[in-house]
Amino acid sequence: MQVNGPKPKGRVLKKDIKRLLRSGSLDVAVQKIMSMPLRAVINPLFGLLLSTDSKTKWKAVAVIGQVVTRLADEDMESARVIIRRLMWQLNDESGGIGWGCPEAIGEILACHRALAEEFSKVLISYIREDGNFLEHEPLQPGAVWAVGRLAEAWPDLVQGASTYLLPFLNSHNNTLRGLAIWSLGLVREAQAEAKILSFMEDDSPLEIYHNRHLESTTVGQLSKEALSRIQGKGL
Repeated sequence: MQVNGPKPKGRVLKKDIKRLLRSGSLDVAVQKIMSMPLRAVINPLFGLLLSTDSKTKWKAVAVIGQVVTRLADEDMESARVIIRRLMWQLNDESGGIGWGCPEAIGEILACHRALAEEFSKVLISYIREDGNFLEHEPLQPGAVWAVGRLAEAWPDLVQGASTYLLPFLNSHNNTLRGLAIWSLGLVREAQAEAKILSFMEDDSPLEIYHNRHLESTTVGQLSKEALSRIQGKGL
C-alpha cells in the first residue's frame, strides 16, 4: 500500500486556494483564483464557506461571487447549477446545515443582474415565515445580510422585503438585529425609520462584511447609517 504518494489534485487545489485567501489581499486572491479552471475551484470554495475563520469564510463568499459571475457570462446553466446546489444545502433534506450558503447566494446575485432577476425571490423567501424561512437561527444572519447585499446592488429587486426584515429587529441576537437594520437602510424603508431610531443608543457589538472588509461596529452605529440612507443623506 502506498502511504506517502501524491495528494489528490482536489486537495492540492483546496490547499492553494485556502493559502491565497489567508495570505492577505483579496484582490490578489481573486486574480489568481480566476486564472485557474473555474469549475474546479467551486468545490474548494464551497468547503471554505465552512471555515471557522471569519475572514477566510467571507473571502470565499467574495470569490464565489466573482467565479460564478464569470461562469454565468460563459454558460448561464453552469451558474444556475451552482446556485441550486447552494439552495439544496439549505434544504432540510440535504442532511447538511448550509453554513455560508445564504451569503454566497446573496453575493452571486449582487454580482450578476440576470441571476438576481431569476433567483432574488428565492433568496428573499429565506427570511419569509410564509416562505422557505430558515428555522436554524445561526443561518438567519447570513440570509438577512444577503438580502441587504442584494438591495445594495439592485434595490428594485427587493421591493417589499422590508416586511420580512422588520421582525428581526426584535431579536436578542446583536448580529441579527444589526444586520436587519443595515438591510432596511439599504432597502430605504421609510416606514422603518421610527423603529430604527429606537436603536440609536444600542452599543451592542457585531461584525459586518461590507466593501470587501470585515468591520467591527455596533447596532447603534448601523442605525445611524441606516437612517442617513433612508433620509437621503448618505449612500
